[in-house]
Amino acid sequence: IDELASVIPIKDGSVRTALDTGCGVASWGAYMLKRNVLTMSFAPRDNHEAQVQFALERGVPAIIAVLGSILLPYPPRAFDMAQCSRCLIPWTANEGTYLMEVDRVLRPGGYWVLSGPPINWKTYYKTWNRTRADLKAEQKRIEDIAESLCWEKKYEKGDTAIFRKKINDRSCDRSTPVNTCKRKDSDDVWYKEIETCVTPFPKVSNEEEVAGGKLKKFPERLFALPPSVSKGLVSGVDAETYQEDVKLWKKRVGRYKRINSLIGSTRYRNVMDMNAGLGGFAAALESPKSWVMNVVPTITKKTLSVVYERGLIGIYHDWCEGFSTYPRTYDFIHANGVFSMYQHSCKIEDILLEMDRILRPEGIVIIRDEVDVLNDVRKIANGMRWDTKLMDHEDGPLVPEKILYAVKQYWVAGDDANNQSSSADSSEEE
Repeated sequence: IDELASVIPIKDGSVRTALDTGCGVASWGAYMLKRNVLTMSFAPRDNHEAQVQFALERGVPAIIAVLGSILLPYPPRAFDMAQCSRCLIPWTANEGTYLMEVDRVLRPGGYWVLSGPPINWKTYYKTWNRTRADLKAEQKRIEDIAESLCWEKKYEKGDTAIFRKKINDRSCDRSTPVNTCKRKDSDDVWYKEIETCVTPFPKVSNEEEVAGGKLKKFPERLFALPPSVSKGLVSGVDAETYQEDVKLWKKRVGRYKRINSLIGSTRYRNVMDMNAGLGGFAAALESPKSWVMNVVPTITKKTLSVVYERGLIGIYHDWCEGFSTYPRTYDFIHANGVFSMYQHSCKIEDILLEMDRILRPEGIVIIRDEVDVLNDVRKIANGMRWDTKLMDHEDGPLVPEKILYAVKQYWVAGDDANNQSSSADSSEEE
């Protein structure tokens, strides 16, 4: 990490969001968290080691995913940095398609770090049981693909190489023409196949302008006006509605902390927002003691780009399906309007059962919705051995929207449901 920091501006807040492809147990993400860099780590499902489960149990963000035939569930230009440390992804395969996908989610001016094969092949070619010529050709091919993506190699020493993506396409020096992606909606990534094409840079007016807009350094960018909002790229969201959303969620999170004073502490480290919107809940909750997985449902506005521009992380997801994580990996789940949103798409109990699966025992849930919907939710939640309490909206009892606060009880098969150790009241007292 110290070696990376000598080349990449990690300390000053320029780099806030990172992607770790093939993360193992997410040790890199854990070290980056200490430097206030939020890393989205992913690895395939593993029956033997369950690496993503280890990562989440350490309190490090991670999901089950693979770089394969489907686009990653992130918007374009999401991450300030991406890295592969012996991740075993065949970067030169399929005409460089996997590197093109990393390029899609890498912000202009962002960094890609490659550690491991084929870097430093002169030292390790015997250990890797490969010929010098083969490894040399592979590294040359990676560098050629990087050049076609408008990346510049900034550093190579020992086992590490660092590339930087140009800030716009005016400074590109491509030796050969590339196939440019023709997607109509670049944010529409849910179940879309990866294509062998290069995602174009947004238009700029001069060589010094950062394509897509320059971001503030973190933490200033958390509440600064995101470029996608200022440029009018998010339907129905302008500077005024954004600032109103910021104020609204500061008020709401204040109410949540009065319900449970431990919210924002290490008691609830792994947090999920099931309907993140503009990321207002996560921004208001921002603390080094916790992190939030901001989920933007695929059936609502595509606002995940705003979430990332604020220095937060998240993912697109359809709540009629299971979430890409292991059981009991989140401490606190927040659901704003989720059940109203999905009432004509899938059953309430299916969503609740998935929430129960990913919530740890004695974890908490805060559901905000219309009172009629919450009454139905509460009946099922009580049957799942959640302790529930229905509360008024922060603006008073006349508002039809209510808050359902719940605690998942700790129990095992054969326990008497009446003799449980945790309840919503005791959680408040703690």
